[in-house]
Amino acid sequence: MTAGKISFTSRRFTKLWIRISRNKGLYLLVLPLVIYFAVFYYTPLYGLQIAFKDFKPVLGILGSRWVGLKHINKFLNSFSFESLLRNTLTLSIYGLVVNFPLAIILAIIIHYIPNIKYKKVVQTATYAPYFVSTVVLVGMLFIFFAPESGMVNKLIVSMGGKARDFVGSADLFPHVYVWSGVWQRIGWNSIIYIAALTSVSPDLHEAATVDGASKLQRIWHVDLPAIVPTAVIMLIMDCGRIMSLGYEKIYLMQTSSNMLTSEIISTYVYKIGLQNAQYSYASAIGFFNNAINCILLVVVNKIANKLSGSGLW
Repeated sequence: MTAGKISFTSRRFTKLWIRISRNKGLYLLVLPLVIYFAVFYYTPLYGLQIAFKDFKPVLGILGSRWVGLKHINKFLNSFSFESLLRNTLTLSIYGLVVNFPLAIILAIIIHYIPNIKYKKVVQTATYAPYFVSTVVLVGMLFIFFAPESGMVNKLIVSMGGKARDFVGSADLFPHVYVWSGVWQRIGWNSIIYIAALTSVSPDLHEAATVDGASKLQRIWHVDLPAIVPTAVIMLIMDCGRIMSLGYEKIYLMQTSSNMLTSEIISTYVYKIGLQNAQYSYASAIGFFNNAINCILLVVVNKIANKLSGSGLW
């Protein structure tokens, strides 16, 4: 390296250090978050290499033998691959199609409630279920939808219908899973859209009202265009998580009778990795899952940039 390049590099580091010294208070505020991500998100990436090894705890990560894409090929050629992928995509896309527009609709409804106190009550009531524990939520589902003693089936029977095992039925399981998720998350998901709606200039609404626009027309031509950038960003992030359904709720809801539609990649990884101790195989499946998410994120972001001009980057 030449003396000129060394001098240029040293000047850059000097300027960087001066900038850090001037804003050390802000950097100290950010430091705990940086440490958190470094410890819990980036340091564990070291263990990702076991996805390409026959990992044996006795030998350790470095001592285990490299096998390349053996475990990924094993998963792709496995008997359960198609059903796991189908169930994962079905539940994830179903949830996305339902949750995404309903969160926007709820945000608009809350935004147009004229009574401030009533608005606060409605907003609190809708996002409070988000803080309900997953275990408690699943317990509620089993109680409410119990075939004989559940209040839902009692109501159906009283109206002349036939009781159904909603949670245990393979056909009904996706609906119970998705719509219980809507109840739990719709209020929380709408918060960011409510915040975006409050930033819409009142002058636009006044001008539209003067021109004779109805409330529905103002929503369509003023509010929705204003929150499109926010909605696009949220949609991109949701698409980047399509393959990453959490295993906790589905695992707790699984029964022997609904396994046909409830077994997804994340629950399969949990069982293979922790219950059967096939660490390399489970890591390879997780790597495959995250690789698909990354590809989807990049593709959807590129499409969003072309269509709307809004994207993550």
